Amino acid sequence: MSTDDVSVCANCGKEGNSNEISNICNKCKQVKYCNAACKKKHRHKHKKECEEYVSLAAQRAAELHDEKLFKQPPLKNEDCPICFLRMPSTTYGWRYMQCCGKVICGGCVYAPVYDNQGNTMNDCCPFCRTPPPISEEEDIKRIKKRMEVGDARAIYNIGIYYRDGRHRFPQDHAKALKLWHRAAELGCSEAYCNIASVYEKGRSMEVDKEKAKRYFELGAIGGDEMARYNLGVIEMKAGNMDRALKHFMIAVRNGYTGSMDAMRKLYSHGNVTKEDYTKALHSYQEYLGEIKSAQRDKAAATDEEFRYY
Repeated sequence: MSTDDVSVCANCGKEGNSNEISNICNKCKQVKYCNAACKKKHRHKHKKECEEYVSLAAQRAAELHDEKLFKQPPLKNEDCPICFLRMPSTTYGWRYMQCCGKVICGGCVYAPVYDNQGNTMNDCCPFCRTPPPISEEEDIKRIKKRMEVGDARAIYNIGIYYRDGRHRFPQDHAKALKLWHRAAELGCSEAYCNIASVYEKGRSMEVDKEKAKRYFELGAIGGDEMARYNLGVIEMKAGNMDRALKHFMIAVRNGYTGSMDAMRKLYSHGNVTKEDYTKALHSYQEYLGEIKSAQRDKAAATDEEFRYY
């Protein structure tokens, strides 16, 4: 038996292999015993050390969690595949195309589409040039096809259809929740936000604030600015203003107007410094500069669906 294979009982000092010295402390998982009797005898001596280790481990785990939680998240959507500008973060300002699975900004959806001969193609997809569906049945068929190939947003959208009982889908909250879990696993951060709302408001199940917060955190880490805003509200209500401010600032940088409004109210009530409020304004203006274009302005002025600020 090599030295690396030797384990020592913390109570009696007996040496043996991992099979012989296999009774581990259930709390700290750091010390081993040859049997349950030795573990019991050593308990009073090990208690303080065990509690200290568990406390330090929990503290470090919380620190690592916060490092991940408050890190600037990835963008929820990639840049528009046509104009290559940053995609607006609001639920307006862009459209998901069920024909090809692309997310297109409102400016490019609004702009005219031409075929290879320069002829205008009315209402066709700006990316793949697919004509619009001629019926609701065809529209449903398209999104189901996208779901079959693992398109996270298609799965997320069908979950919404089940939640609301729209587009010939029966209202079924359990199915909606199952689909959102699947979409979240495939990278759709909005799905985590919807799951959190189910637990927060008790839709089709008991209210569970802890689970709601956990899923809001997963959504925020994934880049969903609404989930991030909700975490800010939760921390603000709990009196944790430093944590609330961090969440609001990240959501502002990602263009969430609700967080900018929250910062404005907090500043007016003296809960946020002028420096922090000014920083939030600059971050929001920087975001607006990144998403702005003349074509998007035209779309927003013509159709409320494409309002992006």
